[in-house]
Amino acid sequence: MNVGVVVFPGSNCDRDMYHVLSDVFNLNAQYCWHDKPLPENLDAVVLPGGFSYGDRLRAGVIAANSPIIQDVKKIAEKGLPILGVCNGFQILVESGLLPGVLLKNDSLNFMCEWTNLIVENNKTPFTNQFELNQKIPIPIANGEGRYYVDDDTLKTLEEKNQIVFKYDKVVNGSLNQIAGVCNEDGNVVGMMPHPERAVESEINPQDNEPSSLIFESLLKKAGIEN
Repeated sequence: MNVGVVVFPGSNCDRDMYHVLSDVFNLNAQYCWHDKPLPENLDAVVLPGGFSYGDRLRAGVIAANSPIIQDVKKIAEKGLPILGVCNGFQILVESGLLPGVLLKNDSLNFMCEWTNLIVENNKTPFTNQFELNQKIPIPIANGEGRYYVDDDTLKTLEEKNQIVFKYDKVVNGSLNQIAGVCNEDGNVVGMMPHPERAVESEINPQDNEPSSLIFESLLKKAGIEN
């Protein structure tokens, strides 16, 4: 399975994501620089975390206008799995691939801590190995992670099952504790917490298996036995 890891100036979780995809799950991962076309042989794309363009103007907004995003939009239309993590989530939102906005945390501070996610949608390419309401111990690290939509959009998200993850408690002021959403087709998923920092027992002191299921779900979608 060929997975592209998109790299922008200021990305800093690209190597972590590449390591997990390549060394933990044995996928054929490759870096994709932001001003180059996406390779044509990709089966999935991941936009990793970081501070693209130093979070100038607004987190993710400059990266959302990078040339590679047009290719990301094209493969999204084809139904290929796309995952945005933290800054990657911000970029997907700013590019219009996902609804909503990511605002500054209600504390107005950068936060880096362990939290728990609750699975709200187990029908996406990244959640099909979860049980509904399953808990995932996972770290967050962001300054602009507070998810927000207006009332009408929230109603649509709920009706169309586009809320993928919620925090199990108030973390950063996100509306209804929303931590991750998907597009209407379900193939584009964005989440603020970092699964690539939680899939190995050496760096996850609680339980690394739930986060691993995010990537194992992608394998299942592709028909690959891990």
